[in-house]
Amino acid sequence: MLTGIEEVDWASLGHAYGPADDVPELLRGLASADPAERETALDGMYGAVHHQGDVYDSTLACIPFLLELVADPDVQDRGCIVELLTSIGGIELDDDDEELDELGSDDEEFIPAANYAMAAAAIAAGADVFLGLVSDPDPEVRLAAPCALASLHPEPARVLSLLRERLTVERDTEVRLALVASVGRIALRHASLRTETVDWLGWLARAAHDPGLRLAALAQRARCAPADIPDDVVPWVTGLLEEIRTSANRPAAPGAERAATPTLIGQVRELLEEHAAGRPAPWTEELLRTLHAALDDRVDDRIALIVAQLRSPDWGQRSDAIWLCGGLIRVWRGRYEEVVRLVGAQLQDPEPRLREAATSFLERLFELGAPAADALASRLSGGPGAGTPGITAGPGAVGPGAGSGPGVGSGPASGSDPAAPNPGHAFVGRSGRDGALLALARAGDTRAVPLLARALEEPEVRRELLYAMDGLGPSAAMLAPLLRRRLAEVELDEWLYDRAAPLLYALAAVRGGQALPEVLRVLRGAPANRRDWVREAALRTLAAFGPAAREAVPDMRRLLAAESAAVATTAAKALWAAEGDRGDVLPALERWLRPGASGSDWCAAAQALGEIGPAAAGAAPALRPGLVSRDLWVRVRSAAALWRVSGEASASLPVLLAAWEENRHARVDIAECLAEMGPAASGAQLVILTELTRRRRHNAREDGSGSHDIHLDEKLLTLCRAALARMERGAF
Repeated sequence: MLTGIEEVDWASLGHAYGPADDVPELLRGLASADPAERETALDGMYGAVHHQGDVYDSTLACIPFLLELVADPDVQDRGCIVELLTSIGGIELDDDDEELDELGSDDEEFIPAANYAMAAAAIAAGADVFLGLVSDPDPEVRLAAPCALASLHPEPARVLSLLRERLTVERDTEVRLALVASVGRIALRHASLRTETVDWLGWLARAAHDPGLRLAALAQRARCAPADIPDDVVPWVTGLLEEIRTSANRPAAPGAERAATPTLIGQVRELLEEHAAGRPAPWTEELLRTLHAALDDRVDDRIALIVAQLRSPDWGQRSDAIWLCGGLIRVWRGRYEEVVRLVGAQLQDPEPRLREAATSFLERLFELGAPAADALASRLSGGPGAGTPGITAGPGAVGPGAGSGPGVGSGPASGSDPAAPNPGHAFVGRSGRDGALLALARAGDTRAVPLLARALEEPEVRRELLYAMDGLGPSAAMLAPLLRRRLAEVELDEWLYDRAAPLLYALAAVRGGQALPEVLRVLRGAPANRRDWVREAALRTLAAFGPAAREAVPDMRRLLAAESAAVATTAAKALWAAEGDRGDVLPALERWLRPGASGSDWCAAAQALGEIGPAAAGAAPALRPGLVSRDLWVRVRSAAALWRVSGEASASLPVLLAAWEENRHARVDIAECLAEMGPAASGAQLVILTELTRRRRHNAREDGSGSHDIHLDEKLLTLCRAALARMERGAF
């Protein structure tokens, strides 16, 4: 076995972490009789030799040996090796031959692209080894082989026939589903086989005896022909799910016990096993995910399907529905009231995984979570698994001794809002009640206030709870004394920003002016480490206090001359809020509106002037050059500020409308200004109407999401409706 492995000069090859002289040991580990050693070796292959999907020269050198291991029936866990080969060879370059021709050999992208192409060719040349694996005695091998054949074998028609033939004799449910999925993959990759395959999948979706197989065929048919999904897809799928539930009425048998290994592969395996435990048909989740992707913008159908799942007696189907709806609501606008209400009902279910899924979903909804508010309040008053809300630990918590390590809680990028919630903060060990309290507070439900007070009495509190206080209105004022006490306990050390910033944000939200001495203590005692961030956060809080912060006026005046534009402009806003005297404020802001100023500095000054409003009309000439800046955000901030200080719509509106089309992420700020303009923004009516008729969220992206994405899009819609209403009122 592994003949010739010593003849390769591995030390001259490389992988993600340097010379590849450790690769022979990894390859031998894949063939070990010890399951832990095999898993450790596989983890090493993914971690170094195929790191994050990359293909190195050492990866290419491994391919013949990996194919040899796959062909040897004495090697265990060959299914994992088949998956590794599929990943190595399955990276598809669009028009890869043309791409390589266009790249010069000195181009830094040439070698990676060439490696991907060579890997695909090398594995395709040996892909006949996968043909025999579809009937291998090991079900894990049979599970992995169809995808490898569909992705890598150079004769798709031959593979298609083999997979369809194999389906007639295969008895393992998950392998049968893998066969159908691979048939769909071939149809997607090879247009010449698509029509025939779509017809076959349609036949299978209606003729197969097994409801799981029918659902798999329907999902793949939808994936291959999304424009031809039948109108009755919701009752069809709902009926299949009920058949699956009633026919698979006992939990899946546990697999063979495998010793835990301290590897990422091992952790993922254990999480997947935990997720599937106790569920008779866990594979329905992936089938429904495929179907939802095919349905795409058929939002009403997708909502109807999710509602039906949420009413299922099977907790697993209800859990799947929640996770699927998370992806739906993040991307598409729609009527989600019934969905949210049904998700809220899951908070009282005895299954902890279902409660966790429901809580995680509701946390991100903000105002859309209102239909679940009663369920959240009930959960917090003593549902299953109840504990004290707010008790947390780790870098997501704030307390006198809760410090963040290096790199955690590092402040915002230049020009961003340091007081805004940071979705990048990790949170360790949060309870379901803690998440339920966050969801209730973000929904703006005042029943969260006394519970937040209890949380603030604990040694540590989750920082997101502090950032959620800005939507609770006057009732949250009772939290000010507790916030004041916590801020007084914060040490003035190098971790001051991490500990104090969330508390300062919360004090600003509840207008806790009685905490002025504690805020001044932080402002004056800020250490060198991130001093400007601390000062800016404290000044924002002082600005929220308004005239109640007059005692801090000398500090504000001193910081008008700060070298940091963020600090100086925030000091100007605080001084204006405290005194209403523009004598020192306007010159302090205008000094940042000069040729050569950075975009973030200009934006900070323009935004401050806009908040001052007509009293800053004298700064209008200084703002005008920003209207023609190359920086889009400078243009947006300048145009909005110019309107707010001078009421000149003719100069501002064209700039705002152009930026609306240029950058969708600027639309919330622009819509806020348009709503203020009212009839003066009538030229934006078509733009607003178009936005309100769009189904896709303005900030939806395929590569991930932020915790506030849904909230920001809903805010945009609210502002657009307000702008339109004001325009229409002005027309009469």
